[in-house]
Amino acid sequence: MDDNKVIRQLIRVNLELEGFEVVTAADGAEALDIVEQVGPDAVTLDVVMPRLDGLRTAARLRNDPRTRELPLVIVSACTQYEVESGLEVGVDAFLAKPFEPAELVAVVRGLVQQRHDGSLKKDVRSLKTDVREQAGRGQR
Repeated sequence: MDDNKVIRQLIRVNLELEGFEVVTAADGAEALDIVEQVGPDAVTLDVVMPRLDGLRTAARLRNDPRTRELPLVIVSACTQYEVESGLEVGVDAFLAKPFEPAELVAVVRGLVQQRHDGSLKKDVRSLKTDVREQAGRGQR
């Protein structure tokens, strides 16, 4: 999500070249609609945006149980205010403009992998619990 079309294209092209499917938004309100429709694996957010800025968008995503665990990356000037505010709302990573495309890809890939690994760990814990419950019923 970025109000600058060139930056949106730069992000989209670099992530697509690495195999990611990318949907772009020009502001926070549009991004929230897209997140609800698409269910992305990660979201990049600029801070200064029309209608709904990136920090308020991040806060809304964090307050929604459906998107609470969604990886969020601030791609902005990354001033001290932006970083502190981003940390307060639960942003996962920060990438300062201008950024290196390889750094963008590495950050997004790492966050998506962490989320995937976390989901697998939850699934394994759930399976272990189910097995224990089934074993407990069988011993009675």
